[in-house]
Amino acid sequence: MYQYGRGIRLLNSASMSSRTLWDPTVALELNHPALALLEKCSTRYHFKQILGQMMRTCLIGQTFPMSRLLTFSAISYPDNLDMAILLFNHYTPYPNLYIYNCMISALSFSKSQSFALYNSMLHSEIYPDKHTLLHLLQASECVSDAKQIHCHAIVTGLLSQGYLQNTLIKMYLEKGQTLLAHQIFHDLPRPDTVSFNIMIVGYAKKGYYLEALKLFYEMMGLGLKPDDFTILGLLVCCGLSGDARLGMSVHAWIERRKAITSSNLILSNALLDMYVKLNKLETAQNIFNALLEKDIVAWNTMTAGYAKFGNLELAHNFFKQMPRRDLVSWNSLISGYARMGDYVMVIKVFNNMVRENVRPDSITLVNLVSAAAEIGALDQGKWMHGLILRMQMKIDAFLGSALIDMYCKAGSIERAFMVFRGLAEKDVTTWTTMITGFAFHGYGRTALDQFSEMQRVVLPNWVTLVAVLTACSHSGLVEEGLSIFNNMKKMFDIEPGVEHYGCLVDLLGRSGRLVEAKHVIEKMPIKPSRNMWGAMLSACRAHGNMELAEIASTELLKLEPEKEGGYVLLSNMYAACGRWSYSDEIREIMEIRGVKKTAGCSSLIVDGVIHDFVAADNRHPRWADIFVILQCLKREMKLDDTDFANFEHCFQGG
Repeated sequence: MYQYGRGIRLLNSASMSSRTLWDPTVALELNHPALALLEKCSTRYHFKQILGQMMRTCLIGQTFPMSRLLTFSAISYPDNLDMAILLFNHYTPYPNLYIYNCMISALSFSKSQSFALYNSMLHSEIYPDKHTLLHLLQASECVSDAKQIHCHAIVTGLLSQGYLQNTLIKMYLEKGQTLLAHQIFHDLPRPDTVSFNIMIVGYAKKGYYLEALKLFYEMMGLGLKPDDFTILGLLVCCGLSGDARLGMSVHAWIERRKAITSSNLILSNALLDMYVKLNKLETAQNIFNALLEKDIVAWNTMTAGYAKFGNLELAHNFFKQMPRRDLVSWNSLISGYARMGDYVMVIKVFNNMVRENVRPDSITLVNLVSAAAEIGALDQGKWMHGLILRMQMKIDAFLGSALIDMYCKAGSIERAFMVFRGLAEKDVTTWTTMITGFAFHGYGRTALDQFSEMQRVVLPNWVTLVAVLTACSHSGLVEEGLSIFNNMKKMFDIEPGVEHYGCLVDLLGRSGRLVEAKHVIEKMPIKPSRNMWGAMLSACRAHGNMELAEIASTELLKLEPEKEGGYVLLSNMYAACGRWSYSDEIREIMEIRGVKKTAGCSSLIVDGVIHDFVAADNRHPRWADIFVILQCLKREMKLDDTDFANFEHCFQGG
């Protein structure tokens, strides 16, 4: 770390007595030959020559010439920053406020160095101005740093400086301290357009679009005219809130003022992004076509928009027409195919990306891993995991959660837990994903143990509690589940939602406490969902309670008369009880209402190729071989265990 003392003076007494002192009252101009040369200098070699000349003429160490040297080496040509630090430490006996500001600005990339300079400055009884504090804000890394600078601004009376106030507001918003930002803004005697813009854009980016809109109306009420930055914030608000009417009003404002020109790409891209978020892709396409100049952001916005809403053909066409592509372009297309479950195209696009020497990032790998998870492709998922390790990519909480989810869905809970234990950082999503995996694999006790351990490091959210209640339900841990549900508000300050009540109904239903489950549905403060009545109907079928099954079926069909699930469950229950006429009646009602049972589909992945199988479907190219094996299996399943050897022989023969 650099030491900012007054340093060692290398000038002897003879040189000090013989030199001509620099009189700042008459010589604050660049007419000295050495300083004139400095203004024309552009290389480190020439700078060293000028520095040597200034040392020979005894200008070194005097305040104004040193300020010019430091400004040149620290600000104008920062490649010479090492020399600026050397000059400041050893040849600047009496640095003034300008010199300190110059050095703090140059070292603003380092919190420790810039703050050490500021401390040295205060010890020298030189007080800051607004520029000093602005440079320190640029160097600050966390909220506590910004708060200290804020306090210094108050103590020194500099907080009244408008630019400093606006910078503090912007920094607090970026750090997520919206209350502090609002407090400074509220205390402004006369907020200007810039202040409103910072608040509107900051709120919009954080998702507080209603607050941003209120500020806009307040701004208009004060007679302040919105500018491009105001409109940028409004466009972000409209996209996030889904307010298409307001979005079109903002667009009309832009058109009336001709605000979008070839030079205003930021505003045009924001307008495109808004219409894409509103799923008005046709309007976005028209705006895109009308742009005289299109940068890569515009191309990526359209590609990502079509990919997000499932039009992969148009997304791919945009992708192929792009003048140039970046990582965002590839990720948008891969994400679109992954969302549609087209794993073959995901791999194809990824391979093309690698061939064009585009290095994937964590977002790319998350999409690849998620696609493998959706189809349960363990081999492909393991290959992705290996690729991540070979690339020496850091597995953060986001990527780690995707890997854990993939291994859980592919049936390898042990590997999922290995990834989980190996993560250096775990957020609430990571813990929840692991608990969910244990829940669906029937490890209820293990899920509860992880839930207890989680609470020592991070607070659960409402999704975590759904996962824990599911674990209790699937493992028959009724009392534990009831305890967690009843203490949600008290322990975690989370009000039970429809998902939690659904888990509670499922928990009671699976354990045979059907009357209690029905009582929960009737007494809860939330309107019951179809999943609740579906869980109730499934529980009634499992426990043979026909009376409650009819009630659950009636309520379920009220909520989703077009879905076949409720009809089929009730029909099968009547058939199981021997009430065939009732079963046939349900089937007739299905036909009258046009409700058809969706055919079940099974999938297998062999050497990376997905094979789908539907009942009575003989279109598979190896259907004859598959049929022989199935017949053999059907016969052998009827045999005793003593005939297992014959079964094995038959299987090998097939």
